[in-house]
Amino acid sequence: MKLKHLVSAAVAACAINTAMAGEVEVLHYWTSGGEAKSAAALKSMLESKGHKWKDFAVAGGGGENAMTVLKSRAISGNPPAAAQVKGPAIQEWAQEGMLAKMDAVAGTEKWDSLLPAVVADVMKYKGSYVAAPVNVHRVNWMWANPDVLKKAGVEGMPKTWDEFFVAADKIKKSGAVALAHGGQNWQDFTVFESVALGVGGAQYYDKALVKLDAATLKSPTTTKVLETFRKLKGYTDAASPGRDWNLTTAMVIQGKAGFQFMGDWAKGEFTAAGKKPGSGFLCAAAPGTANAFTFNVDSFILFQLKDAEAQKAQQALASAILSDEFQEVFNQNKGSIPVRLGHDMGKFDDCAKLSAKDFVSTSKSGGLVPSIAHGMAVAPAAQGAMQDVVTQFWNDDKMSVADAQARLTKAAATR
Repeated sequence: MKLKHLVSAAVAACAINTAMAGEVEVLHYWTSGGEAKSAAALKSMLESKGHKWKDFAVAGGGGENAMTVLKSRAISGNPPAAAQVKGPAIQEWAQEGMLAKMDAVAGTEKWDSLLPAVVADVMKYKGSYVAAPVNVHRVNWMWANPDVLKKAGVEGMPKTWDEFFVAADKIKKSGAVALAHGGQNWQDFTVFESVALGVGGAQYYDKALVKLDAATLKSPTTTKVLETFRKLKGYTDAASPGRDWNLTTAMVIQGKAGFQFMGDWAKGEFTAAGKKPGSGFLCAAAPGTANAFTFNVDSFILFQLKDAEAQKAQQALASAILSDEFQEVFNQNKGSIPVRLGHDMGKFDDCAKLSAKDFVSTSKSGGLVPSIAHGMAVAPAAQGAMQDVVTQFWNDDKMSVADAQARLTKAAATR
């Protein structure tokens, strides 16, 4: 639903928010172990500059709950000072005239030189910065427990979907859950887009899931994507529906499951549990996607405030987000990579180094594509409609592939 119909009545009220002097109320959805450590790092940096962080955490890894709360606060004329918002949703909030610009900080600190153009463009509205990017997540990751794989006789990470199903059969036979999956619509679509990328390639992905081309969505490739996606369900466990993503990652950490498809925030859970890449867990691009990179960039928008001290605190937050120090600490905790170009990756692990390398190479090859599951590719209305179809297809074994394909094509046309 367009924000225009939700918050236009609150635009004037927004500018008279009565935050405490020097205080920034920050709405975010970083509540799991690795994420909470990351949020704490940002809070510490802001408070070291003499400002106050008022935490407003809303649980729910996909951010849907946080966005519902944010819209409610905006309608009442009492938005937080800062909120975690990303992708096309940034533009929708900016169109309402509710956001504070960050151009002074961005100009002084040369954000245009620090950020890849593809990221900077998402952060701007009519040429002005209205959002500060925190990181770059790679979404098309596959995680695994090496002990589970070894016990099942699986050698190495599968590179194709055919290899994955062979490995999954072995793990299932060994008594473990082959695929750890949390049955929530954003998690369903996270897996679906990796299947689409692996089966169809980056060009297909761009046409089908970014440009939402009807002919491509109706193509035989989409049929194969849906068939492959449905086959995965047979390797999940009965307790999957409704399970949070971090609890799903815990299944892999604890050796209860072999694989998980999830963005690199999952790595933050492995590291928080004391696991190291190579020995405690394995990372690789999802089958068929080694030469592609679906990106998800966390970012913060600032709402207009009248209090001068609160405004200073907001701008200090924006500055802290892009600082070398914060990018280093935050991204090691979160599992992501720094959004700053040329950041020294010396202290990062092998998974992060691979991610950074592939981010650069795919940006040159055309394999760098935005994640639709994580709000980077299309408007929220179309994204939501498509997610609903994919989740219905996942949960309803009676829905045919042809029916799902027709519904998906129709959902992509939602405006």
